Amino acid sequence: MDNPDLSHHWLPFTANRAFAADPRLLVSAEGVHYVDAGGRRLLDGVSGLFCVPAGHGRPEIASAVSDQLRHLDFAPPFQFAHPDGFALAGELAGILPPGLDRVFFVNSGSEAVETALKGALAYHRARGDAGRTRFVGRERAYHGVNFGGLSVSGIVRNREAFGTGLPGVSHMRATWSPDQVFGWGQPSTGADLADDLQRAVDLYGGSNIAAVIVEPISGSTGVLVPPEGYLERLAEIAAANGILLIFDEVITGFGRTGHAFASQSFGVTPDIITMAKALTNGTIPMGAVAFRRGVHDAVIEAAAPGGIEFFHGYTWSAHPSACAAALASLKIYRDEGLFERSAKLAPTFQQAVLDLKGAGPITDIRGFGLLAGIDLETDGAPGRRGFAVLKELFKAGLVARVTNDTVILAPPFVATETDVREIVDIVRSVVAAL
Repeated sequence: MDNPDLSHHWLPFTANRAFAADPRLLVSAEGVHYVDAGGRRLLDGVSGLFCVPAGHGRPEIASAVSDQLRHLDFAPPFQFAHPDGFALAGELAGILPPGLDRVFFVNSGSEAVETALKGALAYHRARGDAGRTRFVGRERAYHGVNFGGLSVSGIVRNREAFGTGLPGVSHMRATWSPDQVFGWGQPSTGADLADDLQRAVDLYGGSNIAAVIVEPISGSTGVLVPPEGYLERLAEIAAANGILLIFDEVITGFGRTGHAFASQSFGVTPDIITMAKALTNGTIPMGAVAFRRGVHDAVIEAAAPGGIEFFHGYTWSAHPSACAAALASLKIYRDEGLFERSAKLAPTFQQAVLDLKGAGPITDIRGFGLLAGIDLETDGAPGRRGFAVLKELFKAGLVARVTNDTVILAPPFVATETDVREIVDIVRSVVAAL
């Protein structure tokens, strides 16, 4: 449709009135480029929305989905299954940290977080520890938009309009501090902030806390990299108090940090990992939750023989077409060595982004792997400058993610060094004109 009516579609996380007045419509994509409604090619500076590391328009994925639709369009996931769901779970088990090899399929990152939280409650209940109902999240965290994920998240604007959320949720402090500005990788200070979990234990009693959930790198709030020793300390406190540790890897999963999962990059293995986005290279909505085998087994073994063990699930869990897309995507990642390519491209990306310092009203730059956050000085009202920059970047030929006054870059792994420099050069030209 060349000129669609823009009045009926309510866009998520979008200034809808401003969009209707000046729409940014993307009509096709290939490789590391989008094409807009006017026929312009735009560089994809954020892998769609952290979803498309292998580049757009991969025929292998399209063929796999097409073939799947021709022989099995849908299989009910309650009390029935199809082979590709088991095949995909096995493939994921092969790249996940050892021991996290029980996989539950969902349809988005938000659903993955809900499933992880319910799984934690089910685990403790199965072990006769039903009093563990509290959760600990973190300020500036994003864990999706369902009420469970919203409750453990820590972004004010995402929470303030929707009431109190789940009861019994506490929040640790965010890890960023002003002494870390213009650094890359893990800050050397701030590991002690993990002791906020110990404070929650001391205040509420460790025996009442089911799980603590963090993003290894806080992505949507502006790319906050964990300080050296922070995740290790968090894992230590959680283990000492019987608290499950959940890593939300919806953004960092599938090579963004140079390994399959950020938990492997940082050398810390949680009890539960959530994933989505790049699982299917962005082609079909799908998410998953990987549980440590002991968590899964406790829930399974506590149920009566022949009885349902986990009263949770979605109509579209392990949808055949989504499984086909995911299996094809994982094959591309493996055959083309894209996680290794991500690690190889990261130094060029890092240097290009850090060279933005002084190019305009930039107050901080930070990042890890192929993920960077660039803070802009607030122009009176928070977010006003960021929104203006988003529109100017689009006009200049770049699709980027802007949250509040932070520009986030996450290029596809198939980008060349020239592509990466061009992405950053567009940011420089726009920011320098502010």
